[in-house]
Amino acid sequence: MRYLTAGESHGPQLTTILEGLPAGLPLTAEDINGELARRQKGYGRGRRMQIEKDEVQITGGVRHGYTLGSPVSLVVENNDWKHWTKIMGQESLDPGAEEDIKRKITRPRPGHADLNGALKYGHRDMRNVLERSSARETTVRVAAGAAAKKLLSLLGIEVASHVVEIGGVKAASLEYKSLQELRETTEASPVRCFDPAAAEKMMAAIDDAKKNGDSIGGIVEVIVEGMPAGVGSYVHYDRKLDAKLAGAIVSINAFKGVEFGIGFEAARKPGSEVHDEIAWDAEKGYYRETNRLGGFEGGMTTGMPIVVRGVMKPIPTLYKPLKSVDIDTKERFEASIERSDSCAVPAASVVAENVVAWELAAAIVEQFYSDRFDVLLDSVNRQRQAARDF
Repeated sequence: MRYLTAGESHGPQLTTILEGLPAGLPLTAEDINGELARRQKGYGRGRRMQIEKDEVQITGGVRHGYTLGSPVSLVVENNDWKHWTKIMGQESLDPGAEEDIKRKITRPRPGHADLNGALKYGHRDMRNVLERSSARETTVRVAAGAAAKKLLSLLGIEVASHVVEIGGVKAASLEYKSLQELRETTEASPVRCFDPAAAEKMMAAIDDAKKNGDSIGGIVEVIVEGMPAGVGSYVHYDRKLDAKLAGAIVSINAFKGVEFGIGFEAARKPGSEVHDEIAWDAEKGYYRETNRLGGFEGGMTTGMPIVVRGVMKPIPTLYKPLKSVDIDTKERFEASIERSDSCAVPAASVVAENVVAWELAAAIVEQFYSDRFDVLLDSVNRQRQAARDF
């Protein structure tokens, strides 16, 4: 499985083409729109989310509610495009009309892709960079992940996420009975936090950041239950599934770190308090007494819940902008301001959930026969039974 995305933040639409979904997978626009709506929510979001109402159009690869086995094409239109048609239009400009381009960006923002992208591609107007490097692109990454989540759910694999820290405010490690309880509680929270006391403090921290023209980051956690053991590989470095998940997490805009299970805490503990002892019973087969390694050993799933966290830095677009240098005049200026959020961590947890779902679905499709969904389902279930009987 693979996908490509295309489109700019203020262009007419965002597009993704998914390749590798098995034929016969039930898939409708409603399966995807629910995830897109979740991405738009969250305390601290900016005005852009009040303009857009993200809904997908399936323009290829699905007929009468089922995938065909051919590439699936998904489109999400940008409502804000109508205000940017002259600035972001695709048509060639008349000679000398370049002077008429409004909102030309020559002042790169610290922390963004602006300057590096301009240096790479030779763009004198850095809007060519920021329009594509914008987190708006994650809209169709979530759409791709929604298709993957549908595949996983029909294989008995459930994915959820929540926010564990914002701006230094940490959620208490509260026990939840099931992923369904975690989902229901966090969906009702403006910051997607399971701890209601911490959620109130997180919202206060976001309010303070907004009042000060600043931004704050945080940590999100994705949890997956139901993955069969042995998915991934210990044989080749590029087939280790935890490595693929790590790459997927840090590929999300503004994410700078990732950890599994107890993560970096393992550096401060002896091995006896890090590794998970193995047990067996007739009903479950092999399992671990603990899950400190977050569901992975040797680049492969253990059958225990996958627990992966990502750290998101504060959004670099600030309403009290940092200093920068104009690439035309070389004079020192305050960096340009684009419309932005004071905190996007709650929305980023949804993005993380969906990019993780994609990598897990891709690993299953790679490892098992996957041209037909019914055969894939049978293959995965036989693998589960073989692991229990081993």
